[in-house]
Amino acid sequence: MDLQDQLKNLFPDHEPSPEEPIEEMTHELYVQKEPMICKFEKRKGKATTIIEGYEGTDADFKILAKEIKTKLSVGGTFKDDSIIIQGDYLDKIMIILKEKGFKVKRVGG
Repeated sequence: MDLQDQLKNLFPDHEPSPEEPIEEMTHELYVQKEPMICKFEKRKGKATTIIEGYEGTDADFKILAKEIKTKLSVGGTFKDDSIIIQGDYLDKIMIILKEKGFKVKRVGG
């Protein structure tokens, strides 16, 4: 006997109400007025692209890092208020950020 049957035995006159669908809320990223800084560096002989200067919350910055890594199919991390992407993807990252409404400033490279 499952839970529904037990409830029917306890409350024979009760009619279960249809469940309401749960609305999924899309998360809006904070778009700042100041430009984010994108730069290219070599760390330990390997090419890396670094994004800095985001003024929103760390959670938003982590979501942004995950979206960039997923779109480019590359590895990377969020560390010390910056996103570090493995490889030289400076131009592609700048395009992705501009599509999201961010102002981007290229530094070096």
